[in-house]
Amino acid sequence: MTLPITSIGLLDSDQVKSVIGAAVLAPSTHNTQPWRFRCTPAGLELHTDPDRALPVADADQRELLLSCGAALFNLRTAIHALGAHPATTLLPRRDDPTLLAVVRPFAVRKPDRRLVELAGAIPRRHTNRTPFEATIIPKALVAELRHAAEVEQAWLPRLDAHQLETLRELVHKGHHAQVADPAFLAEWRHWTGRDPGSRDGVPEYAAGAMPSDNGGWVLRDFGARQRGRSDESEPLVVVIGSFDDARIDRIRAGQAMQRVLLTATAAGLDASFISQPVEVPAVRTELRSLLGGGLWPQIVLRLGRGAPVPWTPRRSLADVMLEPDWLSA
Repeated sequence: MTLPITSIGLLDSDQVKSVIGAAVLAPSTHNTQPWRFRCTPAGLELHTDPDRALPVADADQRELLLSCGAALFNLRTAIHALGAHPATTLLPRRDDPTLLAVVRPFAVRKPDRRLVELAGAIPRRHTNRTPFEATIIPKALVAELRHAAEVEQAWLPRLDAHQLETLRELVHKGHHAQVADPAFLAEWRHWTGRDPGSRDGVPEYAAGAMPSDNGGWVLRDFGARQRGRSDESEPLVVVIGSFDDARIDRIRAGQAMQRVLLTATAAGLDASFISQPVEVPAVRTELRSLLGGGLWPQIVLRLGRGAPVPWTPRRSLADVMLEPDWLSA
């Protein structure tokens, strides 16, 4: 049996539980929650959970790494908000491919006001698939979102009207390719339409608009039913990309994605994912060309203000710990 861990760096056991609790509130494809954690005297380890990979929709585990990167950003931000510096090492051991990062909380420092604000947004952020109301997002906020991506070594390029219209076509192209694939549909059905007692996957109550009722931006059908108004004005659609596409770049892009999402949440915006054009390899290649060929598209986001929706469930801390005995501390 693993001995209980009473502290890690500057954090006591209750604070460790708190920051891991913040980490698991990150978004993940189909709400698979593909992460595991290990507490050691040296630091907090973030691992992938290979049993929660999506071999059809995410054959190269790119989105799995994005999801884990988002959890890592939550972890770092929650530690910072407690007044400790989250010293982070990515991919620290070549002999352990599941180990993505080690975070060592040390060195008391005055928390940065902006990061404290983002930490406060962690429990409020959730995916909103409802139609978004007609609203103009200020240019200053768009610039703030772009800066949030750049701080985490990713980029949110400006898209002109032609690029947006072509991107909409690529969304439809990717959507039709996926729904024509029986293996994709089987995997999709496994993770969606879960009953309310499930702690993973996407329950029907978290559904939003029907797939074709969102201004032409195809959203996946999570078992939704019409909820009043079913059309929306043009949302803010953004692409987050990286200049390279190795594992470390995808982890960084996931951190950038989460920083953008929390920045949007702190500003009162909702968000959902438009995954089709990055999940279908041929369509992703077309999207990369649309962006000029120098940027690897990692995720497409739809931003705006929607109707209130319930949160999707999360697994318990015991379920995401590689060695859960430390919870008895």
